[in-house]
Amino acid sequence: MTDTENPQPEVLPPPDPEAVAEDAGVAEDAGVAEDAGGAGVGEDAVDPSEPMVSEPLKLVRIASMTQAMLVEVRGIDLDDHAVARLQSVHGRTVASLRDIMSDELRDELDSVVLPLQEGASEAEVRVAQAQLAGWLEGLFHGIRASLWGQQVAVQRSATQNLEALHALDAKETDKEANSSGLYL
Repeated sequence: MTDTENPQPEVLPPPDPEAVAEDAGVAEDAGVAEDAGGAGVGEDAVDPSEPMVSEPLKLVRIASMTQAMLVEVRGIDLDDHAVARLQSVHGRTVASLRDIMSDELRDELDSVVLPLQEGASEAEVRVAQAQLAGWLEGLFHGIRASLWGQQVAVQRSATQNLEALHALDAKETDKEANSSGLYL
């Protein structure tokens, strides 16, 4: 079998942990942490007091580990012990993710990533790992899109405020030019 017959999909690297933590802080500071977890711009908002991800750095570490495992096991045949180990790691990974996510994301994760049955086949475990990695990648894209939308809104607001300030300044200049400046 050649590479052209079975092309490998491109696996994107996980985002930089410091950038995600910084971005998560920006989202919470802006008062719209509910959008940072996957709710797209314009979707129904959730309780703003609850962040979508309570520990962004832990999320990035888990995502990095999941991607690395997926890449490592992609090209090798797994024996029964390796399949059992991968299945165990998968279960613990999903449990760890559930601990740091809001109810909304937890429900989404549960609906997308179904639990593996005891004694799952090698193919089932690989598919479950790939599915989890894909969901995490989508979550990061959602965070980035939300933050981009917030930046655009902040820029638009700053531009409007600056224009209003310039208009007010122009009115003051016109008033000063029209007065004679003499007091009696």
